[in-house]
Amino acid sequence: MSDKKAQLSVGGKTIDLPVYSGTEGPDVIDVRGLVAEGVFTYDPGFVSTAACESQITYIDGANGILLHRGYPIEQLAEKSDYLETCFLLLHGELPTPEESEKFRNTVKNHTMVHDQVIHFFNGFRRDAHPMAIMCGVVGALSAFYHDSMDFSDQEHREIAAFRLIAKMPTLAAMCYKYSMGQPFMYPRNDLSYSENFLHMMFGTPCEEYQPNKTLAKAMDRIFLLHADHEQNASTSTVRLAGSTGANPFACIASGIAALWGPAHGGANEAVLTMLEEIGDEANIPEFIEKAKDKNDPFRLMGFGHRVYKNFDPRAKVMRQTCNEVLTELGLEDDPLLKIAMRLEQIALEDEYFVKRQLYPNVDFYSGIILKAVGIPVSMFTVIFAMSRTIGWFAHWNEMISGSYRIGRPRQLYTGYTKRDYPTE
Repeated sequence: MSDKKAQLSVGGKTIDLPVYSGTEGPDVIDVRGLVAEGVFTYDPGFVSTAACESQITYIDGANGILLHRGYPIEQLAEKSDYLETCFLLLHGELPTPEESEKFRNTVKNHTMVHDQVIHFFNGFRRDAHPMAIMCGVVGALSAFYHDSMDFSDQEHREIAAFRLIAKMPTLAAMCYKYSMGQPFMYPRNDLSYSENFLHMMFGTPCEEYQPNKTLAKAMDRIFLLHADHEQNASTSTVRLAGSTGANPFACIASGIAALWGPAHGGANEAVLTMLEEIGDEANIPEFIEKAKDKNDPFRLMGFGHRVYKNFDPRAKVMRQTCNEVLTELGLEDDPLLKIAMRLEQIALEDEYFVKRQLYPNVDFYSGIILKAVGIPVSMFTVIFAMSRTIGWFAHWNEMISGSYRIGRPRQLYTGYTKRDYPTE
């Protein structure tokens, strides 16, 4: 029990509420006792509500800090890679060399998908949005894996984790190949995680594809920097779905559906749409003025962040990666990318943007990188979902491993009071 107490006065009655302190962040008032007193809190968007206790990720938006299991994101991006970060998020500690090798090999051995999955793709239109396909196919995975569906069993949960981490790149690449009318490419176990993804995306049966090391490193960075971000909308959706006892494949599908929303996972798509709308460097001053006009609906996409009131720590890493990719591909003079680089310069120097801390965020740079690599805009959110799967699964696993209750938010009802059905 907590020694700290908060007092709430309602209708002349004082209610004592426990106050808890985490290892980081502000104190939390436990309001669960309010229901017994006939009242509950009102918090649209749950922006002031801690819906769970977690040990996975911590964000300090005011100071631009992002920690995974205590490790700063900048250090992980410099010294780690995506699969090692997956292990960290799942298990709470970095792997030993032996654990790392075993983990990587196990992931490689799960990259294939059941051959019957191909028939699911044939049921979609060729011009279907890849996220629509991902929602359906990932949710359907539970129909193929009846052998390990007792999720009270830790071993079954671990098998599900390997299946999702390993198969998401395969399914993502299949979405792309299907839209292009090209044959699916089988995964190659001799390649790294990101190299294998590029192989499945851009390889063909006609010739052996050799992934570019710089681009593979950039993709691994994108995966790592999007791996988890605390209790965002899609992660909260996965936890809520999981609280019903739904299987993890269904829960991850619910996260994909939530991520598809343009206010959540569609930001890097919106960056490219904005750059195309600007069209030419000569038009930038006009659009900068439109962005500064509060009465104009135009907004600069990829600048600022709902959580970070300082520089997005992921963006610092992604900016360096972006420059590496553009240099490697010789795209410094690409018209669209020149617009992006000029906007970045303005945002970092113009007093209007600096004062409001509207710095380029991770979506700004990741959108530029993905375009440079040759990935179509419609696939951007699919890659986000592929990267975030480990975060969703880690939160689901954390919840299932402990005690939890089915999610049941309340409401402030403002409709009609009881009334009788009209009679003639």
